[in-house]
Amino acid sequence: MTPLISRSGAGRKGLVTLICGALAAGGLAAAGVATLEPGAASASSHREAPLISGTPQYDNTDVYAFVSPDKPDTTTIVANWIPFEEPAGGPNFYTFADDAQYDIHIDSNGDAQGELLFRYTFRTHRKNGNTFLYNTGPVTSLDDPDLNITQTYDIDLIRLKNQHVMSRTKLADDVPVAPSNVGKASMPDYAKLRYQAVHRTAGGAQTFAGQADDPFFLDLRVFDLLYGGNLSEVGNDTLKGYNVNTIALQVPNDLIRESAEQPVVGIWSTTQRRNAQGYYTQVSRLGNPLVNEVVNPQKDKDKFNASSPWNDAQFLKNVTNPELPKLIEAIYKIKAPAEPRNDLVDVFLKGVKGLNQPPNVRPAEELRLNTSIKPSMHPKRLGVLDGDNAGFPNGRRLTDDVIDASLQVVEGELVGSKNDLGDAVDANDKKFEKSFPYVAEPTSGSRGPLAKGTTGGADVRSQIGDALKPVGSSSGGSGDTVLIAASAASGAAGILLIGTALAWWRRRMQRPY
Repeated sequence: MTPLISRSGAGRKGLVTLICGALAAGGLAAAGVATLEPGAASASSHREAPLISGTPQYDNTDVYAFVSPDKPDTTTIVANWIPFEEPAGGPNFYTFADDAQYDIHIDSNGDAQGELLFRYTFRTHRKNGNTFLYNTGPVTSLDDPDLNITQTYDIDLIRLKNQHVMSRTKLADDVPVAPSNVGKASMPDYAKLRYQAVHRTAGGAQTFAGQADDPFFLDLRVFDLLYGGNLSEVGNDTLKGYNVNTIALQVPNDLIRESAEQPVVGIWSTTQRRNAQGYYTQVSRLGNPLVNEVVNPQKDKDKFNASSPWNDAQFLKNVTNPELPKLIEAIYKIKAPAEPRNDLVDVFLKGVKGLNQPPNVRPAEELRLNTSIKPSMHPKRLGVLDGDNAGFPNGRRLTDDVIDASLQVVEGELVGSKNDLGDAVDANDKKFEKSFPYVAEPTSGSRGPLAKGTTGGADVRSQIGDALKPVGSSSGGSGDTVLIAASAASGAAGILLIGTALAWWRRRMQRPY
């Protein structure tokens, strides 16, 4: 596929990230046309609004929903939080917030209101408060005494009618969370830990919570003034090597859909944070990818994250007369589609008629999935645009290239302006799993400098030299480097190297002032 340079050369391939936001937000235009009722949440994503960017534990990054490829009588929902997790970001690694409600909403009849809500709440546990370590030795199981910081969670299944709670069922209790992947020394078999974190509930559901590789792939450098106007740096997966915290839920289709005759469901996620008075307030929400980043102006971003979807008409002008296409036309001479952008309404607000549009649908910004469409044996990354009806915008699979698909539709693919545009990032950097929870394992904190392009591992080791030898050894006996080694009954518990030039420190402390 030609990247975003059209077919003629190296001119325009990096704009997809911004344009796709206009596509998803086109749904909001319809929201302003029709009177929305409670339930349909619009999207946030990676650091999309000022307030939420400062509280990453509560920040939704993406939502995926697809008929499970190995269990087609079930649907898998993947919702991610905490963007840009640096794998080696210790000593305080990444946890879900204890004072939050992480919710997955299901609209099973197309009325723009949630009929089911899966609520995840977390608790953090600490074994040893006298160490700064996340783990005090190699971790071989989720209940390993060397795993110092752990989390567990509950799931409540809440049934609603017109946003009123009708019933509440405890679906899971005290389920362990898969930890952050500290590194190979700390977690020599991380795949085993992940497997132990998959929990089966009554009724045929499965759940997982823990760290994972960020499955979203795209080039985000677009925010540098639309690639600086020259597109000399494009085609790089900005999220490569970063992790997220994932909640994955696999449920029987019959649990979430209205009936076999009406198999389309709408799905979105929200985060509620407990305030000082003890009440929960919504601080983030997400349905389709990339909306709040590039559609709403600064004055509306926080309001958008906190508002209810049936009030999205207040943002109507942001999408019927969007800023982005005008900027693109001015800089790159790609003609902006005619306004108002009503051409996007059916696909992204109601669903594609005959595919994933429920009868009597109320327009709403939801990720709509037809649970009766069987998974593709050979998924195509452009989904419905390439004849693969099991893909985006019929739900969203991990492998779907939502950036390219959205760009092409925004630029008129469905109204006669055929194009072959994209951002030149066509796949995730890591392969996805073939069974639940499907997301790739998180990048290890011990990936080291080689993972960032440094070559010559032997040279790196030689530069460290005698620093790895304990104080008092024959080499480097000045005491400038201290090696702290802790051991446990099972063997060496871990090694911490601190290159702090203690001799200099001592001399400074002995000065008379």
